[in-house]
Amino acid sequence: MTARIIDGKTISADLRGKVTDAVRRLRRDRGIVPGVAVVLVGRNAASEVYVRNKSKAVIEAGMHPFDQNLPDSLSETDLLERIARLNADPAVNGILVQLPLPAHINPYKVFAAVDPAKDVDGFHPLNVGRLASGLPALVPCTPMGCVMLAQAVQPTLAGLEAVVIGRSNIVGKPVAQLLLAENATVTIAHSRTQNLASVCCRADLLIVAVGRPEMVRGDWIKPGAIVIDVGINRIPRNGGKSRIVGDVDYAEAAQIAGAITPVPGGVGPMTIACLLLNTLRAACAQNSLPPPRM
Repeated sequence: MTARIIDGKTISADLRGKVTDAVRRLRRDRGIVPGVAVVLVGRNAASEVYVRNKSKAVIEAGMHPFDQNLPDSLSETDLLERIARLNADPAVNGILVQLPLPAHINPYKVFAAVDPAKDVDGFHPLNVGRLASGLPALVPCTPMGCVMLAQAVQPTLAGLEAVVIGRSNIVGKPVAQLLLAENATVTIAHSRTQNLASVCCRADLLIVAVGRPEMVRGDWIKPGAIVIDVGINRIPRNGGKSRIVGDVDYAEAAQIAGAITPVPGGVGPMTIACLLLNTLRAACAQNSLPPPRM
């Protein structure tokens, strides 16, 4: 068996196209242009590349970018004041604070400072609680993208046995909540899970987000399973250059799985597309308009 490749680039391009069309209609019919502020504190090379890609996508979708590139010497108080100004700006519908933050800034204070209605990262405690309660909420972008990728293969996830490896607040926990909302049976596995390989072998849907290169081997995969690999790891190769791999050994898993996301080109593009979707939804809600149909 050779797995079907779940092409995140193609699926995200389709979603971005739908968002762009909806933004165009919103501008034409209501005179509203969604705006999003991406806040970057410090000089992290990977974050800078990611923020540039986000800003480019925002502009291509017809939205207004309000980028905030701030020095790593910025105090926590000054950052919270900056967020308060963005909260009060009616032109800014979405606020995203890029992680990681400098060590002297408490990320949980920052998450709580963002207006929940503009929290397009889905990290505010109110949105976290609403998601856990099954209520409408702005949802973290990467978990949302993972579920969309799985649904591209299996539109109805109800009844599937899903295993999520990783219990982070950014991916593991929220993706488990989203899968429960889709009526999947969900197990969250992590570093203390006993017999992890055997747990994975039960999964009809396996989502891996641990940050350990190629940890999940081919014999951990149930034949025909859907595998969503969130990991992005840079490892050395011969000649001094590096290569990017996921948390799943792709070559082995692709021989057993029914469908699998590549790294790169799988989950990553969906994260940015879902940021655009969240910003559009936030703009509609803030203007008392129904959510857009995608």
